[in-house]
Amino acid sequence: MRGVIRSTVAHVDLAALQANFKAIQEFLKAGPADPKGLRRSVPRVIAVVKANAYGHGSERVALALEAAGADLLACADIEEAIVLRRAGVRAPILVFGALSVSDLDGLFEFSLTPTISTPSAVRAVQGAAGRHKKAIGYHLKIDTGMNRLGFRHDNLRRTLPELLASNTLRLEAIYTHFATADEPDTPYFDQQRQNFETALTVIDELRGGEKRPSIHAANSAATLRDSRVWYDMVRPGLLLYGIVPPPLASSIPLTPVMSLTSRVVAVKGVRPGEGVGYGFRFKTDTPVTTAVIPAGYADGIDLRVSGRCQVLIRGRRVPIVGAVSMDMMMVDVSDLEEVSPGDEVVIIGRQGDESWQQIDAREMAAAIGTIPWEIVCRIGSRIERQYES
Repeated sequence: MRGVIRSTVAHVDLAALQANFKAIQEFLKAGPADPKGLRRSVPRVIAVVKANAYGHGSERVALALEAAGADLLACADIEEAIVLRRAGVRAPILVFGALSVSDLDGLFEFSLTPTISTPSAVRAVQGAAGRHKKAIGYHLKIDTGMNRLGFRHDNLRRTLPELLASNTLRLEAIYTHFATADEPDTPYFDQQRQNFETALTVIDELRGGEKRPSIHAANSAATLRDSRVWYDMVRPGLLLYGIVPPPLASSIPLTPVMSLTSRVVAVKGVRPGEGVGYGFRFKTDTPVTTAVIPAGYADGIDLRVSGRCQVLIRGRRVPIVGAVSMDMMMVDVSDLEEVSPGDEVVIIGRQGDESWQQIDAREMAAAIGTIPWEIVCRIGSRIERQYES
């Protein structure tokens, strides 16, 4: 039996992904000069492919980024990293997440680089290194105020000596993560930056003057916001996929990598006084024509899009009406002529050359009060990803 592709499809443009990667590299190359007039080294790029590459499909995306020249890939946990290795990825892979509930043997069997962010992780990874009779390189995470993972920046003299003295754990990089990089009006970003600088000085002292390892701190928002936190490497995620984290703006020429399309499966006439969908949340006092689209919350379409978002049909924007159901949603096509089953529907993407003929994840996120990360990450597993290169 031939494979069947559902009407709702996510199109992933790998050429656009690689172009975005190159554009970020060029942006870093063109960055500000060192204030002392010295030649500044260009930061390397850690390509973040966690959460199934932000919904784009981690295996194909990781291979494309590796081919584009990514120095290092990063994912959330060991299990995600193993998927990449089995797909044929050979580039170094950094595991961001906590290691307490993972099978640490995978670090050694698949040549992964762990983040060590807690004293318990020190002992666990050291024990695994002993079993495998092999040393392992790691990245040290410092908590500079987010109060999530990481060694507290103000307690390092007590917590780090055991780790730094290990013969089997080799420090390769130190990093932190900013809680408010995408919030320009808060003072916390700069406070975290200062905390990190102080922490680096303390670590230098604890290491007795050894050469400082690589340093990284900047996610997409921080990369755009402040070149002082570029350090040796930056960690773009959202930017790779052609989305600028709101409310920031960017001069980097980026192209959205994913589009989400479907097809009209039915056209319905709704009479005055009737309702549409569960709960009749949309009622009409005039005759309305609706089109049914086979995409619902099981596909990752947020319930809040009804009455707030639009789709494109025949190059025109039409509003989503009625409650989004598990497998379907409805749109009002009363102002369009001769809409028929089979007509293309663009949920995210472009249908025409005009600026208003494009709907992106950032627009949809703003309309429903969320972030574009959530929009793309939630696109469901039953949605076929079709890759173009």
